[in-house]
Amino acid sequence: MAVVVTSVWFAQFFLAGLNIFWIVAFSLSAGGGLVAAYALLPHVASRIDRFLDPASGDSYQVDRAMDAFMNGGLWGRGPGEGTMKQELPDAHADFVFAVAGEELGLVLCLVIIGLFGFIVLRGFSRLLQESNLFVVLAATGLFVQFGLQAVINMASSLELMPTKGMTLPFISYGGSSLLALGLGMGMALALTRKRFGVET
Repeated sequence: MAVVVTSVWFAQFFLAGLNIFWIVAFSLSAGGGLVAAYALLPHVASRIDRFLDPASGDSYQVDRAMDAFMNGGLWGRGPGEGTMKQELPDAHADFVFAVAGEELGLVLCLVIIGLFGFIVLRGFSRLLQESNLFVVLAATGLFVQFGLQAVINMASSLELMPTKGMTLPFISYGGSSLLALGLGMGMALALTRKRFGVET
């Protein structure tokens, strides 16, 4: 989540006209922070090591997630018919995309990815017509956060990055996650709505 919040902050500062010197400085600092986290925090090093070399430690969750995707195939086994969710830890939250992969299949998983992409790109296309800097910066932060959270959850389920405990927006189980995302997207809708009679 720290990476997501930092990325949101960076995206907003970039749009606000951050000097190229600071962009380079912050990028180098972020790289240094990642190296320091790997060197100083054993749990971070463990996750990265297991991602780079699954045989170096326990990769049970990711292995079961990949089994779920393989069991689902192109069209899936059908809603509620998946079996891997009985063995997959946090199948209702962090790895709900793997459950979707088994029960709904590749085709509907691509539809889910397309829906997330549509929401983010539609929001950004609306912001291209906006001249109010506050609206642009605030809505950009909300859309970047929403999109990154979805990408991180799906990428960790597909073994494209080290596993992270992050929910899939509006799909993972969890009342606080649903409430926070609902408030965030409600603010995004309010910021990007058409204001009749007001020049944008």
